[in-house]
Amino acid sequence: VWWNLLWMTLGSLLMTICIQSVAAPHDFLAGGVMGVALLIPLTFGLPPVVAFSSLLGMYCGAIYAGSITAILVSTPGTAAAAATMLEGPRLTARGESLRALEMTTVASFVGGVFSCFILAGVAPQLARFALNFSAPEYFALGIFGLTIVATLSEGALLKGCIAACLGLLIAMVGMDPLTGNLRLTFDSANLINGVSLIPALVGLYALSQVFLTCEDVFRGKRLSAVNISRKGISLAEIWANRSALLRGSLIGTFIGIVPATGSGTASFAAYSEAKRNSRHPEAFGNGAIEGLAATESANNAVTGGALIPLLTLGIPGDVVTAVILGALMIQGMTPGPLLFQEQGALVYSIFISLLLANVFMLVLGMASVRVFSKIVSIPGGILMPLVTTLCVVGGYALNNSNFDLGVMAVFGILGWIMTKASIPLAPLLLAMILSGIIETNFRRALSISDNDYTVFLTRPVCAVFLCISLFILFN
Repeated sequence: VWWNLLWMTLGSLLMTICIQSVAAPHDFLAGGVMGVALLIPLTFGLPPVVAFSSLLGMYCGAIYAGSITAILVSTPGTAAAAATMLEGPRLTARGESLRALEMTTVASFVGGVFSCFILAGVAPQLARFALNFSAPEYFALGIFGLTIVATLSEGALLKGCIAACLGLLIAMVGMDPLTGNLRLTFDSANLINGVSLIPALVGLYALSQVFLTCEDVFRGKRLSAVNISRKGISLAEIWANRSALLRGSLIGTFIGIVPATGSGTASFAAYSEAKRNSRHPEAFGNGAIEGLAATESANNAVTGGALIPLLTLGIPGDVVTAVILGALMIQGMTPGPLLFQEQGALVYSIFISLLLANVFMLVLGMASVRVFSKIVSIPGGILMPLVTTLCVVGGYALNNSNFDLGVMAVFGILGWIMTKASIPLAPLLLAMILSGIIETNFRRALSISDNDYTVFLTRPVCAVFLCISLFILFN
């Protein structure tokens, strides 16, 4: 047992320290994919339960720790933390970084534990329901996701729609998902696979902030450190945000079950629903702790949700669980319904390991946030060059590509222009995330139905999602 806990702690601690300590995004740690992959060789000689304890600790630590940099220096450490940018930096600007970090830690724990109980209790039933999703349902889910643009537009719906359309256009660059024809690549081999999301994300949010800071310097504005409040989150405040925590956990778990959707989609959806159901929706976008509770509980609830189709059907719910699938097979385990019958004790040991991984994440997180919250006390004139350097290193690391650095720079300039024009950045990013789901499944559904558009209305789940989307659009 102690050996198990030691490896679990190692996994959680490694990922948390890796992302927090540098305070910048790293392409090679995006979503914990490479972190989990690099840890696998160290687990070859370990018993299966011990091996998966460390991998699950790394997985949970990655999703949680990406939000730390998003809150402190306006730079999401992972794509899952993009929605955290909507409230986190504003809380830091008010000197409430410690409060934001502690709510993030608690919300991550709540979401992770909630999804763990769902995983242990109703995994086979939920997985079979998600397995019924085909192209029309995925398309309807993507359209439902796009309705979040109305929430993310910060009171400027037209500008939000412009940003979303630009994101859809950018996502069309590359190879056609069905025919294989090249689109908008301008004969560049670097664009065959489209615009990489992580360099775009780093440029849009991180470099744009650096450019804005440089502009302030040229205007003679003095850069100063942000004040740090010693006031953390209280139990009463956590209880007051219980609805946002529960709602985010439900949304994150459900979206995690549906393969290829991801924690980024879950966090934006949870944020939208939190704002829609809030008693104080006007506070959102100005540092609402309720929005932070919703996004963080949702993106960490994806961890347990994504394991449901992996263990019960052998279908990974996201990229990280695809890597974990390889680790399962290395350990001689074949995911699927027979896994529960033949190796039931091992499966439930994995459930317990996931639960304990979230407990360790809570303990390590609460112990470290008071230290890392002091990052904001570094003067901007020192912090911004460090952030820029680390962004460049992170953007270059995965593919060793100068082109990715160019993408990052272009999106940095684009983010700067959009910020100056008061055009929200989040709809553009959301559209880039959802574009592949919408286009591919729309065309696939029409191909299967011989171009019969009624396929989107005759399938009950698809029709329900589309009706909800219409209701939200005209509400």
